[in-house]
Amino acid sequence: MYEDLGFEELLAADGFFARLFGRSPTGADCKALYGPDLPVVLLTGGPGMGKGRLLRTVHSRFARQVPVIHLDCASPVHAFRALPEPGARSAATEALVEIATLLHTWRGTGGAFSFPRCFAGLAVIATGVATDTDSAVRAEVDRYEKLIQRPRLRGLGTRDFWHGSLLGAVRKMLEVLAGQTLGPYGAAALTGLLDVLFERLTPRGEAELARIYGEYPGAAGQPRHGLHRLAADFRSGDERREDAERFLFRALREDLEAAYNGLGGWLARVGRPGLLLDHAEQPLGEQLLRGVLTDRRDGQRDRVVVVGTARRADGGDFLHGGLQPREVATFRPADGVPPEWSRRRDPEEDRGPLSAGVLILRMPFLTGDRLRRATESIQLGAEREGGVHRRRVTAAVAQLSGGRPHTVIQLATAAADHRMEADANDRAVLDAVLRRPDGTSERPVTDVLLQELVLDQLPVQLPDEHHNQWLDLLTHLSAAHDPECADVLLRHHQAGRVLRLTAHEVARLLHDTGWPSCTRHFIGDFGLRQLLVHRLYGLEPGGAAWYADHQLLRDHYAGNDHSGDAFRSATSHRMNHHLVSGGVDDVARHLADALPTDPRSWCEELLEIAQAPYPSEADERRERAQGLVRMDGPPLRRTVDQLLHAVWLCEERTTATGGEMARTLEQLLRQLSSLDFDGAGEFGPTATGWSHLAANEQPLLRCDCTDQLARRR
Repeated sequence: MYEDLGFEELLAADGFFARLFGRSPTGADCKALYGPDLPVVLLTGGPGMGKGRLLRTVHSRFARQVPVIHLDCASPVHAFRALPEPGARSAATEALVEIATLLHTWRGTGGAFSFPRCFAGLAVIATGVATDTDSAVRAEVDRYEKLIQRPRLRGLGTRDFWHGSLLGAVRKMLEVLAGQTLGPYGAAALTGLLDVLFERLTPRGEAELARIYGEYPGAAGQPRHGLHRLAADFRSGDERREDAERFLFRALREDLEAAYNGLGGWLARVGRPGLLLDHAEQPLGEQLLRGVLTDRRDGQRDRVVVVGTARRADGGDFLHGGLQPREVATFRPADGVPPEWSRRRDPEEDRGPLSAGVLILRMPFLTGDRLRRATESIQLGAEREGGVHRRRVTAAVAQLSGGRPHTVIQLATAAADHRMEADANDRAVLDAVLRRPDGTSERPVTDVLLQELVLDQLPVQLPDEHHNQWLDLLTHLSAAHDPECADVLLRHHQAGRVLRLTAHEVARLLHDTGWPSCTRHFIGDFGLRQLLVHRLYGLEPGGAAWYADHQLLRDHYAGNDHSGDAFRSATSHRMNHHLVSGGVDDVARHLADALPTDPRSWCEELLEIAQAPYPSEADERRERAQGLVRMDGPPLRRTVDQLLHAVWLCEERTTATGGEMARTLEQLLRQLSSLDFDGAGEFGPTATGWSHLAANEQPLLRCDCTDQLARRR
């Protein structure tokens, strides 16, 4: 129902993908973008940005008009299929066979495809079967025979002259080998296959094999040598195997290119074929991307549209050759017309990084208007509670989702039947229950989102021994501000483990997974941090885990002069954690005792202390800020207590402030400006500035994650 949410411009009849494939979703011709040197398109964005949803939608919309294959590179099925014959198969070859098989069944315009070039390579590696008998080789080669069989819908392409020679060569080889016991690694089978293959090939077929496999490294233009080396490299099982797999991928694309060339292809085929690589940050996906990018950098040209996903904004380390990432050509849906693209060339480099062949499509966050429309359309059930409730839920979804489309959909769906008080903290919506469409089960939306955004998208480089504790570590790290703070928590929660993660390693893993960073919060994505904060409070009864983590950090900075990167002083850092671990009165007393002082420094310390989450319990900050809660102590301390709670409410960013709190802030700061000490009048300009920010729902103390939220409003 929401498959195109946020992607409408990309999927339009004259949008980016229609022009990339050269066909609209309805089958109309489109002026194709780029070529003959096509970029590899990478959809970049962290978890919840809809990369997989977009690829699935592109496949469903375009696969009837042009041959488009969707491949999930995270699926274990390819490695599972390779297990029975590790010497003759791999996850990569099984993926290539899946692609070729699906294209062999294509029944759209132009008919099915056959893959004689790729088949020749698959046939020679088939001789590496574990059981060196003719029946084992026969069974392995039989798996690929369908790839050269004549399609039901015959065309006029080059595939026809291959069929008899290749199929005859295979059957002749199996006859020759019948009853023989083969030598190590199927050497006899390989030699026999090559002998009969080149005996039966037509001159045209031999020339085509020479053009492709004669270019295999070390072949010196001889296709027999090239195929022999390809089989040997595959059997080696090391980096040479990856070279062989890359060459097989090239041969598959050559088969597709041949189907479009010549009179038959020109008359029968339209648009461009496509390969959509979901979860391409996984090893299989990276290997396929590396293969096509390397070939195109080296001058190989084909018309296959390759679209992959990448979590990192720069596409990933492998694109940059171990060097500092350079600027990559980038396109955003909001830019309108797709950009011009040409391969970046550096005269000082012979080959250049793979990133020169990439066009990055940044996945869009939902804008404020689009987010509100989407939320209201999803949670129509809230209408029966009245407009106030609908607006309250919409505001909470907007704030907690950060504009991530998947999070918007899940939160809005769960909140449709969830009663939320008008003055509740936004995190109250995380208690909503998400029901399956068939009504068979229900789970708290927090658990569902953490499963989908964290556990289902573990960092690719996360060691196996940390998989079972990753979510728990992130949950505790939601209390941290900077690496030093995070290391204190990590040492405590990994005590007793031999292998431990450091804050630097966790930050790198989060970056590789596509999560943003922030100078004032270790978990730099606001929405993810709120999910983790909510989980932290619920880990133990009464929020015991929450209080324990903050008290651990409070005590660390009590005896430490180093403040960390996010605070001006260790005292401010300590008071920040003391504020949220039961020390509200102590913090108010500390701030009151600091007066009179330099108002500017005092306000900066107040903001640093108050940039803290509020426990998931009854929220009395608004009442306390307005003086509605009876407080003991001198008038100055009561005023400072009210101001602390007003600033805390504005700084946490999980509840609306608006005009009411803006007036409260201004009133309290003007009270301080009337104090009898030199410089007190500086509180007056601060009162004006802070009240304007609060009235417009802007943060008082800016940081990277609040700036990101402000840009998406």
